[in-house]
Amino acid sequence: MAGDTLRVLLLAVLLAIVAPASAKDYAVGDSSGWKPGVDYTAWAKGKSFNVGDSLSFQYNAAHSVAEVSEADYKACSASNALGSYKDQSTSIPLTKPGTRYFICGAAGHCAAGMKLAITVSDGSSAPATTTTASPTTRSTNSAGSDSDESGATGRAARLATGLSFVALGFAALMG
Repeated sequence: MAGDTLRVLLLAVLLAIVAPASAKDYAVGDSSGWKPGVDYTAWAKGKSFNVGDSLSFQYNAAHSVAEVSEADYKACSASNALGSYKDQSTSIPLTKPGTRYFICGAAGHCAAGMKLAITVSDGSSAPATTTTASPTTRSTNSAGSDSDESGATGRAARLATGLSFVALGFAALMG
């Protein structure tokens, strides 16, 4: 009886370890960060944003991050922001499915392309779509190529690794 309880407890611990392994922290704009001249449409293209992931904005003191409604996103208005950040390093958890809208609150910056709209999936459906409006400069990683490691391929690899550890742990418990 005590052995069964221990096995169940260990399995629960292993599953708790696997769940966070599938979450992704997206560095908005990759190495370019949150600034004018970055094509956030290209940055977001092909990425699958899911509940449990987070967005990390890195920017200098001339900028801010404001989460806004769709109407304020379209109008580039931060006056009714749902959340406003100026700490130059902002991490925003994606806690529920739906479309999220972000702009820079500094005058003229949103109109110059510092805006991002993403659709967050609950993780059980097809990959989320993303839409943004921004300048035409393409964002690349430090190697000079578009980054795919943060998308579905990286998430699937992390999940497979985690599940392998669960299976090995369960096999060790049973054997």
